[in-house]
Amino acid sequence: MISRRKTKAIKIGNVRIGAGYPIAIQSMVKASTRDTGKVISQIKMLKDAGCEIARLAVKDKDDAKALRQIKRKAAIPVVADIHFDWRLAIEAIDAGVDKIRLNPGNIFKKDQIRQIAKAAKSAGIPIRVGVNSGSVTSHKPQATSHKTMSMRMVKSALDYIRILEKFGFYDIVVSLKASDILNTVEAYGKMAKLCDYPFHLGVTATGSPFSGIIKSTAALSSLLLDGIGDTIRVSLTDIPEAEVRAAKSILEAVGLRSFGPEIISCPTCGRCEVDLVSIVKQLENSLAVFPDKRIKVAVMGCVVNGPGEARDADIGIAFGRKAGLLFKKGEALKKVSAEKCVNVLMEEIKRFS
Repeated sequence: MISRRKTKAIKIGNVRIGAGYPIAIQSMVKASTRDTGKVISQIKMLKDAGCEIARLAVKDKDDAKALRQIKRKAAIPVVADIHFDWRLAIEAIDAGVDKIRLNPGNIFKKDQIRQIAKAAKSAGIPIRVGVNSGSVTSHKPQATSHKTMSMRMVKSALDYIRILEKFGFYDIVVSLKASDILNTVEAYGKMAKLCDYPFHLGVTATGSPFSGIIKSTAALSSLLLDGIGDTIRVSLTDIPEAEVRAAKSILEAVGLRSFGPEIISCPTCGRCEVDLVSIVKQLENSLAVFPDKRIKVAVMGCVVNGPGEARDADIGIAFGRKAGLLFKKGEALKKVSAEKCVNVLMEEIKRFS
């Protein structure tokens, strides 16, 4: 069992994070916020994919004005992402958003922070202190080491938190994102010892979908296994639903959440005599109809580890030559052909309790 870091609870719309609540999945809408139709449609797709909090870029007054309509129709909490212009934060709060994200690198005047904190406190919504390595050094010399950069990120966040606390504001979420894995992990690890605010985890500017998932998984899994993290966003140069799928997979892999049946399958080798890749893909697509089933399904391609893995799973099949042996709760039931195995597994999963 992972012993999670103890933090205060923060409410974001109808979602609570920190204090042992499930780690919430976030993504960012990639349409222009002023295009309300596209934004509302994308939020719906995000929700259907399993997203629990949606963030929107608010870059000007037109975007801020669109928030009120978006908030009325959004099925999940909405976060306004604010940079440079503090007045947009005030407008977003007036529009009814569920959280504000501020970047200490570009909104840093104390009087502006004071006014945002006052408005957020009156509205009863939290503020995320969102530090990015790319903007924390915008007015300073470039960092020369991982340790230097991570310390700058931590100091930037701490200084901002102290300002908010000075103004009597304590509904705070913290993020410390870099495109570099070591900077990200080191910054969160250091910050975890210095405050009890919940953390929004992420790695920024990760690159292409493939490399982005690898980098995000390496960093986020390391932190999550250490009990650090209360909400996550996997940043990918891809459609937002892909970010949600990746986040769900990471949380499932480390055992912190479950989103339906888990498939255990072998990588295949020269001993495999069935098209296991196609079988697993077909099964994975079919399992979407069982989002509430918390079971392990093993699909193994040969007799080396297959029977053992299939026997240890709730339901499993271990293939030999063309046919497989079906197991349920550790007992062998019958032989099944490769052509019929997905249908047979689906029927067994449907009856499983």
